[in-house]
Amino acid sequence: MSSPTGPASGLPVRMPRPRQSGRHRRPEPAAAPEGAPALVLAVPGVPSAAIRSLAEEVVSIARSELPGLEAVIGFLEGDDAEFPSLANVLKAVEALRTERYELALAAGREVSAPTGPAAVVVPLLAGPDSAQTRRVRQAVMDGGNTAELTDVLGPHPLLAEALHVRLSEAGLARADRARLFTVTTAADGIILATVGGEEAVQAAGITGMLLAARLAVPVIAAALDQEGSIASVAEQLRAAGSAQLALAPYLIGPELAEGLLDEASKEAGCAAAEPLGAYPAIGKLVLSQYSAALGIPPQQPQGAPAS
Repeated sequence: MSSPTGPASGLPVRMPRPRQSGRHRRPEPAAAPEGAPALVLAVPGVPSAAIRSLAEEVVSIARSELPGLEAVIGFLEGDDAEFPSLANVLKAVEALRTERYELALAAGREVSAPTGPAAVVVPLLAGPDSAQTRRVRQAVMDGGNTAELTDVLGPHPLLAEALHVRLSEAGLARADRARLFTVTTAADGIILATVGGEEAVQAAGITGMLLAARLAVPVIAAALDQEGSIASVAEQLRAAGSAQLALAPYLIGPELAEGLLDEASKEAGCAAAEPLGAYPAIGKLVLSQYSAALGIPPQQPQGAPAS
């Protein structure tokens, strides 16, 4: 189990695995640079204990991939108490950086004044959502404009993998292409459900093509927040010969309004998989966005030759 650490957030941290021996051992992960900006996970939706737990797990995965990473969580609809608002978290991160600098000076250390962003804000969104992104930008401004904002997490092949896993967990897709394991309830047509309007649908379609290649069935994206979009795509798939459909949420979870997925499932007349949630790829993509913003090179894949 994780143990709580961290100066401000008290979030869980995954303990590193024992170092493997041998020429094909997994390379030791690079550590976060000294004085690096904090990673601030911007969480949409109405806060709850379940959403906080999901966000903590995502941050825990990111920390396990980059030891020394300082990471905190800010909620777009936070109440500044149990669920701190993104703007207030950013102010606290900046204040902590200043305090550390002043303490170092008082201790007689030769340190440079902090420069650059105090934080890198990563939205917990699989795809584009202009309404949510505007709120994140506003929170960054309200927090003092001392943070750099990254793009959303997708489209990305790791999200296609996560979608495949969620469908297989629900018994709606074969779990392993190599073993060709099949289930009697496997769908022959997938509705890739997202929110955020047409821009989100187009972006989801890119990941949908990767998912279609994995499953060898048609995948079409549709908007949960556009009236008639789910039903229209369901009709399109059935007209093309798909007899058994499945709904795959191209969503992490917090951004999904309560009851919206159930309504869409009834509208399409098919079963639905669970949202992506804290699938390990989500934490890795969060870290990838953070690392790219700072110019930290990506981790070397396991078994790759050392440079």
